[in-house]
Amino acid sequence: MRLKFTKMHGLGNDFVMVDGITQRVKLSPEKVRQIADRHTGIGCDQLLLVEAPRNPDVDFRYRIYNADGSEVENCGNGARCFARFVRDRRLTSKEQILVETAAGILELKVGEKDQVSVDMGEPILEPAKVPFQADIQAESYPLEVDGEMYNVGAVSMGNPHAVLLVEDVTKAPVETLGAAIECHPRFPARVNVGFLQIEDRGKARLRVFERGVGETRACGTGACAAMVSARLRGLVDEELQITLPGGTLTIHWPGPGEPVTMTGPTAAVYHGQIVL
Repeated sequence: MRLKFTKMHGLGNDFVMVDGITQRVKLSPEKVRQIADRHTGIGCDQLLLVEAPRNPDVDFRYRIYNADGSEVENCGNGARCFARFVRDRRLTSKEQILVETAAGILELKVGEKDQVSVDMGEPILEPAKVPFQADIQAESYPLEVDGEMYNVGAVSMGNPHAVLLVEDVTKAPVETLGAAIECHPRFPARVNVGFLQIEDRGKARLRVFERGVGETRACGTGACAAMVSARLRGLVDEELQITLPGGTLTIHWPGPGEPVTMTGPTAAVYHGQIVL
């Protein structure tokens, strides 16, 4: 199979974008791993597949595959790259795009200077729906990891997130603690793990250990989940500038019952073909 693709990134969170509308595409977890391998393939955090919608009221459907071949529900940085990709490839000329995902319908708005805003929908806070094992819903939960107790927020943005507050994100044990929490039994679908440092009520810093990937340079849904968790704890205002290793996202959330909006840049790196 000869596959045409575009390499893109959102703040360094990198993607292989595949058009499944104008070419026939058949992917398996093995093929995804082959493409995602940074030594023998193209290399990416996720592969995003554009498809024709099943829902007649939306413009596209897109599927998200982690580097380990697993398919996941949502990806905020990927959604922004998706919006630019379908316009660059002339699959649409719309500036406002409705997209069907495994997590539901996303509304994408393309602005100036490659900025894309995504309506990420309302955060899911009910533990059973995150999913997270807890008797009652709370702003945060005690979590025992390797004999140590941590306090985590549990939020789903269509995919599950655990959010820990840290004093200095540069010193946070992202690789070790992130990996341990990712597979914690209280998160039955595994979980993305965010390490959040609050600087003031409008600024924060974040590192994210992504489920099935490891630490990435940016995570859009992770930034949204971090905003929600911090706001529920009364630590931030309704608009927050979150700086990740790859750059800064603007996250807006008025509070429970309202959708989260994420705005940030995208970049196309190159176009190519790979034979699988």
